[in-house]
Amino acid sequence: MKMIDPEIFLQQRLICVAVIDRPEDAVPLAGALLAGGLNTIEVTFRTAAAAEGIARIRKELPLAVVGAGTLLTPDQVKQAVDAGAQFGVSPGLSPAVSQAARDHHLPLFPGVVTPGEIMRALELGWKRLKFFPAETFGGVNALKALIGPFGHTGVTFIPTGGITAATLPQYLALPQVAAIGGSWMAERKLVAEGAWDKITALTAEAMKVVAASKA
Repeated sequence: MKMIDPEIFLQQRLICVAVIDRPEDAVPLAGALLAGGLNTIEVTFRTAAAAEGIARIRKELPLAVVGAGTLLTPDQVKQAVDAGAQFGVSPGLSPAVSQAARDHHLPLFPGVVTPGEIMRALELGWKRLKFFPAETFGGVNALKALIGPFGHTGVTFIPTGGITAATLPQYLALPQVAAIGGSWMAERKLVAEGAWDKITALTAEAMKVVAASKA
């Protein structure tokens, strides 16, 4: 079985990073994102509801693209794959998680924040890298500095962590940014409250910014 080209999961240049506490919230959340024009969601493995949430979205919303985030162990990689996750995201660079993703043919976006981590990721064969936590580690300026020595390698970044609707355009302006991971359009509190219309509105606003960046 061949690994799917990860570019297919980055076409919209935005990934909603969501924490789901109740499995029954997964489908309404993904539906609210779709209504706002975004089909890609990363369900983080920070709660016990993650795997079931992914499975429900995959079963009921075929237009949604669903990834598993906060993958810290090989076992979580297997859980994600068994649930139907189409891609994986890790906050850091773990050889064990990397190997598990390869074993399960799961496209992985491992987390990096230093030149050394980028070099190790390239050695492991990954070129689509999560830059995390983006804002804490220097934001756009730090990313520009890292792009300098690595731009010719074909590496691209998915900055995540602390990014807001206000800072979104600055990241989108960098051609080496494949996509942005953000949680502001579906914060945990909004999901818990079932504020689906609010999530749709915030998502639609973000997608307008993405569209403007492509113009």
